[in-house]
Amino acid sequence: MNVLRFGIIGCGNMGTGHLRNFASGNIKNVEVSAICDVNPEKLVKAKEIIGDNVKTYTDYKVMFAEKACDAVIIATPHYMHPVIAIDAFKADLHVISEKPIGVYANKVYELYEVAKKSDKLFGVMFNQRTNPLFQKMRDIVQGGELGELKRLVWIITDWYRTQSYYNSGGWRATWEGEGGGVLLNQCPHQLDLWQWIFGMPTKITAHCYEGKYHDIEVEDDVTAFAEYANGATATFISTTGECPGTNRLEISGDKGKLVAENGKLTWTKNAVPEREWCYSCPEGFKKVENTTEVLEFPREEGKLYDHSAIVQNFANAVLFGEPLLASGFEAINGLQLSNAMFLSAWTNKTVDVPCDGDLFYELLQKKIENSTYKKTVVETTEDISGTYGNTNK
Repeated sequence: MNVLRFGIIGCGNMGTGHLRNFASGNIKNVEVSAICDVNPEKLVKAKEIIGDNVKTYTDYKVMFAEKACDAVIIATPHYMHPVIAIDAFKADLHVISEKPIGVYANKVYELYEVAKKSDKLFGVMFNQRTNPLFQKMRDIVQGGELGELKRLVWIITDWYRTQSYYNSGGWRATWEGEGGGVLLNQCPHQLDLWQWIFGMPTKITAHCYEGKYHDIEVEDDVTAFAEYANGATATFISTTGECPGTNRLEISGDKGKLVAENGKLTWTKNAVPEREWCYSCPEGFKKVENTTEVLEFPREEGKLYDHSAIVQNFANAVLFGEPLLASGFEAINGLQLSNAMFLSAWTNKTVDVPCDGDLFYELLQKKIENSTYKKTVVETTEDISGTYGNTNK
């Protein structure tokens, strides 16, 4: 096999973005051979992007049965991600799932059992892992250059959305259609990077405010506090109701501090580890001497980033054996963080990570069953696929 044939399932905002990336010709050794959407009108618009030679389907199972592709990118509403992925693996296809990998962990574990029995590759669209800034942060932290980890603080409040955004789709911002709000839609990349760089906590306490800034029934404002086995802590704050908002990630350790903001990484290095200094310094107010380095990561000419880089890496993995940058089997970690935040908020308790999956599912179903929310859908001519570049839906 010299070319990997992709089928795109879901031709909404994210699927359209993927089609544009393929149409650019920048991703090598790939082609889009099939597209699928339950809405025929979206298929017409998709063909305008990718060309008339692509096969079109309104039922992905027919696409699978006709062997119209070798791999699929799943870009549907969240609940369908693991459902379609299970069917794809059973149809002997390689799979890339959009984020989140699912809504609740129990279904994802069911997917994993099927995926493990397959000899096909499983990826997830965590395109922020291609960002050299976050790659550098991970190398520093995982390499021990910050020493014993103390604290992570991520303020990610620049996800601003108007009411028009939430009105643009019937599935958006409902427990039944989406399974959550800012945590499930906008934040999966940050939750993945949190655990990818800093590791998984053992406990979480969270407050998730539903419909605080918008006429929606799911959360649009979240503050969470996490605890680690070594005593480290993490604070995560996010909302879609704040403007201009902030995107700042700060990680502190015994040997210094990292701050990522505005595309720059500021690395402050302690001359002596803080714990050693604390018990050896004879002066009560004297701080450790340090040096600061500001690292910038300009984009390299000809290098792929973001979603295109994930697709290229996945194709190279299938065709040439290149290691996967974002394995689907790692996607459960970020989902466990959001599931734990929801469960903590719903029960008003600190919960373990991983949290009780059965209880989470039970309470989620109650949210759906007890919903009295009446969704207003307003058709828009606005092209919101531009949000694709900001890694959200």
